[in-house]
Amino acid sequence: MPLDFEFPARVRDLVSTITPLDIFDIIIVAMILYKSYQMIQDTRAITLVKGLMVIASLTIICGWLNLHVMTWILQKSSDWLLIALPILFQPELRRALEHLGQGQFFTQGTSLLDKKEAETVVDEIVKTAKKLSQTKTGALMVIEREMKLNDISVTGIHIDGIISSEFLLNVFIVNTPLHDGAAIIRGNRLISAACVLPLTENHELSTELGTRHRAAIGLSEQCDALIVVVSEETGTISVAEGGRLMRRFDEQTLAAKIRPAFVRKDDKIFGNFFSKWRADK
Repeated sequence: MPLDFEFPARVRDLVSTITPLDIFDIIIVAMILYKSYQMIQDTRAITLVKGLMVIASLTIICGWLNLHVMTWILQKSSDWLLIALPILFQPELRRALEHLGQGQFFTQGTSLLDKKEAETVVDEIVKTAKKLSQTKTGALMVIEREMKLNDISVTGIHIDGIISSEFLLNVFIVNTPLHDGAAIIRGNRLISAACVLPLTENHELSTELGTRHRAAIGLSEQCDALIVVVSEETGTISVAEGGRLMRRFDEQTLAAKIRPAFVRKDDKIFGNFFSKWRADK
């Protein structure tokens, strides 16, 4: 049988129809999908996405096997899921819209502090967490990242002071007005204290976790902040991020965890454009 060159010819015909505008279009879509994946990775939303992929795969397989009843059920389920998606992905959709509004969807943000300033702030926070842990003093410290937390900071008492261990320890003195609630940290400044955080609605959490831990998880579900929690009962240091709570940090691991929140590398793709656009606002 002679070799069939029909398939390569079709490929050549298809490639010949692609224009530079089509390539640009594909790149933009790929970037949006990649940034969307970055926003939901390591969150509970990634589990939902995997579930949707399983349903889509089962629908294709059942259709291929001519399992008409199963195909019909899965297709109807998919229709209902399209309606439920805005509810299931509400925190992620809110985060994406806020990033778009701040011009940060295609950027990782600029460095908040230089390395020396960042190390100083990290050391002060770690020192504070260690002392609070030793005295079993409950505390919530919210480290703001790309997403601004102005709606949270207005629920507390405005301060705007330079971060230091002594300053933070005074904020969390027991039986004082600032002790209850969270302290919001932006760069090297404490901008607000005694702030109210939203509680998580995750009913699968351990009953050992108190209100502070549930508030930390609740906020981390809605934004990209890092929330440092010191337990009043055990003195355990925990960090909430992306709807998850990581526990039992020591000085070294806590410093390594929070350091990237203060020094970030610029994402060069569209970074200069959006930085200039934000500066002009």
